[in-house]
Amino acid sequence: MQRDVMTYDILIVGAGPAGLSAAIKLKQLANSARRELSVCVLEKGAEVGAHILSGAVVDPIGLNELLPNWRELGAPLETPVQEDEFLLMSEKRTWKIPHQLLPPLMSNDGNYIISLSELTQWLAGQAEALGVEIYAGFSAQMPLYDDQHRLKGIITGDMGRDTHGKPTAQFTRGIEIHATYTLIAEGTRGSLTRELEAKFDLREDAGSQKYGLGVKEVWRVPAEFHRPGLVQHTMGWPLNADTGGGGFVYHYGDRLVAIGFVVHLDYANPYLSPFDEFQRFKMHSAHYEMLKNGERLSYGARAINEGGVQALPKLIFPGGALIGCSAGMVNLPRIKGSHNAIKSGMLAAEAAFAALQKTEIDTTRLLTAYPEALRQSWLWKDLHTVRNVKPLLSRFGTWGGMLLSAIEMWLAYFHIHFPWTLRHQKSDHQSTQAAASHYKIDYPKPDGRVSFDRLSSINLSNIAHDDNQPCHLLLQDPKTPIDINLAIYAAPEQRYCPAQVYEIVTDNDGPRLQINAQNCIHCKTCDIKDPTQNIVWVPPEGGSGPVFSKM
Repeated sequence: MQRDVMTYDILIVGAGPAGLSAAIKLKQLANSARRELSVCVLEKGAEVGAHILSGAVVDPIGLNELLPNWRELGAPLETPVQEDEFLLMSEKRTWKIPHQLLPPLMSNDGNYIISLSELTQWLAGQAEALGVEIYAGFSAQMPLYDDQHRLKGIITGDMGRDTHGKPTAQFTRGIEIHATYTLIAEGTRGSLTRELEAKFDLREDAGSQKYGLGVKEVWRVPAEFHRPGLVQHTMGWPLNADTGGGGFVYHYGDRLVAIGFVVHLDYANPYLSPFDEFQRFKMHSAHYEMLKNGERLSYGARAINEGGVQALPKLIFPGGALIGCSAGMVNLPRIKGSHNAIKSGMLAAEAAFAALQKTEIDTTRLLTAYPEALRQSWLWKDLHTVRNVKPLLSRFGTWGGMLLSAIEMWLAYFHIHFPWTLRHQKSDHQSTQAAASHYKIDYPKPDGRVSFDRLSSINLSNIAHDDNQPCHLLLQDPKTPIDINLAIYAAPEQRYCPAQVYEIVTDNDGPRLQINAQNCIHCKTCDIKDPTQNIVWVPPEGGSGPVFSKM
């Protein structure tokens, strides 16, 4: 069957901060030069912002450059940071680290507490006002290459196939979208990114990418507990010293509190459950009183890039580039990546626009100006300054790694820089150890008031998956979940997944892995943490998945 074809100058896959900023910048450049430029943004979520989740405390430096009049335009940055606290936690107590002891780069002065999904929705409005075409509800299923092996666009996923892959009465074939350049902005651990990295060997000189899993809720709390503009970050309990991670609590808006917990995915104990660690975190006396009479509004989870500059792949390939979290541009100690995503989108847009203005398009279709400009920008400095933080935490644990990282960041503040860049020692899935080497963790039952189970939580994620569509969680070997994952690792997919997608059930034929794909909130943790790398996440039918609210 013939596919319909749409053609643009620039195609952007993903309507997050990076993709939308690239689209806006492209149209700004075209309008200034009085040139026609067709730009298409493809978004797999049912609407722009549906799959966006972040803390989020945003540094406005990128937005200041992209849209200097964002205040007048009504950007949803309404709660400036007023208080900045860093807490060390034990099971019963908390200790506040004096602000003067923290490296200055960790200060949140001048930053804003926001909903990143609301910001992306606003950015989409700015892009459309400039003439950008945005299509939500369409997944980029596979890349397209020309006869010279250059990326020439993508194919969107088919709609209306049943669980066996056969067309139903509602079947609609995916279309081809062609472009001179394609910018990949699909976020952390994207399926296109994975394929492009393999085809063009983009990770040839890069270290392993490292990840964390962030689990987050938005609550409305009683007025007496609300402190607008308060930013709290925590380290310590409920994690042990060998497991990286920490919590956050942000007060903003109309009695809203964003509370969440991040677990670094290089943990060793296969019995650990990031979701349940988050539930324990909320039960701490520092948070319980605030939450017990509040209302839980939203829930979600998302994998986060943590690898830094040494884990960045090559950013360009024939016909396109990786931007934002598709490349991995999160500053780990600052717990921020949106400002870098915006800047990377702008830099890639400038390179692509300049390439299109040439009389003859370079036959290699390589946007070499993009990585060159990135290395000269404040974005590179932002990441390079903290490049050793994650390796130090992995080598020396929470307390030793935090102390050594603080020393290095303080020295950088005084323009004293170590000449070395530490490499990451192993991938996160390689860090998982056999269950026999570890203890089971006895997580308390949820109280239904402050702590909850997975199924009641994902109800707040507004998930929409057609039960009759093909499963988007693929097993390379159907025997591996039982023969290896269960036998050696006690089936960790049951615990690292924050949405109860994976269950070991036993019937007359013995144990088997049941995949509840309709529960998936697209965090990508399974694709990252599965110890045998047997699980492959691919996009489901366009428009499927969560619709995060205020996340």
